[in-house]
Amino acid sequence: MIGRLRGVLAEVSDEEALIDVGGVGYLVRCGSRTLGRLPPVGDETLIHIDSQTREDGTRLYGFLTREERQAFVLLQGVQGVGPKAALSVLDVLPPAELAQAIAREDKAMVGRAQGVGPKLALRIVVELKDKPIGVGDIAAFHAQVAAASIPAAPSVAGEAVSALMGLGTAEVIARRAVEQAIGRLGSDAPLPAVIKGALQELAK
Repeated sequence: MIGRLRGVLAEVSDEEALIDVGGVGYLVRCGSRTLGRLPPVGDETLIHIDSQTREDGTRLYGFLTREERQAFVLLQGVQGVGPKAALSVLDVLPPAELAQAIAREDKAMVGRAQGVGPKLALRIVVELKDKPIGVGDIAAFHAQVAAASIPAAPSVAGEAVSALMGLGTAEVIARRAVEQAIGRLGSDAPLPAVIKGALQELAK
């Protein structure tokens, strides 16, 4: 089973990335959030892989962190959640935010994922209530649960992405532009500067 791939990002489509490892191309299915955070085509990347072998062959699902891959696997342990739905959940809720939504029993937040209705969102919240999602150990998980009662302030990156999407920019492209802007300006850059920087990235 393939656990991770390190190679050159050869191609990116709406749902997949092609990773060239020593001349062999691996087609990896990814969520839009992962695709939006990949490096430029031609650069080296490291992808954590969940391999699934079925009657029609082996499919590779890729993530930029081990925590995302762990959350993907745990989500599919819930009845009715397949790979597509699990990727959709992680597109709107990174592992740490998913853990907090589950700790708060916020099924509406989970239900924001495309293809996840109210009943399935409730099942996810109930069945994953005591699972350590997005953290490396149980102590850290319980610390996250304790912190879940404190409303999280919207991040500058999230607000900047929303602003670009409001201007008609696709989410994947908006996320990539914002992350490039923050990488250039620094993580403590104010929202107006990040939005301006992201617009500059889009204009390139």
